[in-house]
Amino acid sequence: MGAAPSSGAYSRSQVRRILKIRENRLRSFERNGLYKSPPKFGFLDLLALRVLQRLRQERVPAKRIRNSLLSLSRMLPGIERPLLQLKIASEGRRVTVKLPNGKMEALTGQMLLDFEAQQSAETLPYTAGKPLAVRLQEAEYWFRRGLDLEEQGADDNEAIEAYQNALALNPEAAGSWVNIATLSYRRGELEQAERCYRQALSSSPDYPLAHFNLGNVCEELARFDEAIHHYQHALRLQPDYADAHYNLALVFERRGDAMRAAKHWQEYLRLDSSSPWARIARQQLKVLLPVTQGGRENDNAG
Repeated sequence: MGAAPSSGAYSRSQVRRILKIRENRLRSFERNGLYKSPPKFGFLDLLALRVLQRLRQERVPAKRIRNSLLSLSRMLPGIERPLLQLKIASEGRRVTVKLPNGKMEALTGQMLLDFEAQQSAETLPYTAGKPLAVRLQEAEYWFRRGLDLEEQGADDNEAIEAYQNALALNPEAAGSWVNIATLSYRRGELEQAERCYRQALSSSPDYPLAHFNLGNVCEELARFDEAIHHYQHALRLQPDYADAHYNLALVFERRGDAMRAAKHWQEYLRLDSSSPWARIARQQLKVLLPVTQGGRENDNAG
């Protein structure tokens, strides 16, 4: 029902990868009038598309979703973006929405029995405080402010404070957790970095950078099995993640696993043969290949 306010942070292909949404499904949303995609997508766009994706996965017909969203905008004063401002769910093929005084069928306005005792935090537009959409926009502002401060070379604490402001408005802001963690890591505060990376993954389990950076922390703490797990997870999510191949090669070398190390050096060079680190990769590969039976075996675990 129109495009959400966008900060232009994500391309269409990035949105598809993050949400694991097929191009034909995204076009279906647009064709059926459920969503008008902007040239560049922001965080609010991701939230709205995630709701639509869930409703369609639950087999709610596109026409029913569209009519339900139109109905909600008519029935509830001040609701311009139901996908963002309301807690929308499905019961069978029926679209429902939670309100402070109960649960309502979106299409007809009929109140329904709600057996859930706890009201979701996503219905904040009807509670004290700022509406959800406003809080998310302000959180995005503070996140961008933190990035600007880092780029300007400001004191780390100023950037951390900006990211903390973003998290106060949106505790699920995985990017803010990652950036606080990275600043903590650079200062040698490994336990704090690990906590923040894990918090980011709690909010966004499919965040390749968070897995990669948590792998760095685990490697620094000599927890090599955990480091390998997170590097490999990053690669499952983003197969062209050259740095993950580089770090896996180093970890496998430290563990004496020449076969897997050689495999990941080869993959790194395939993806990034002109980087300053490529020379090291070639040197290491030259040493390892003679002891890996030609370096042709498959790396089933890596």
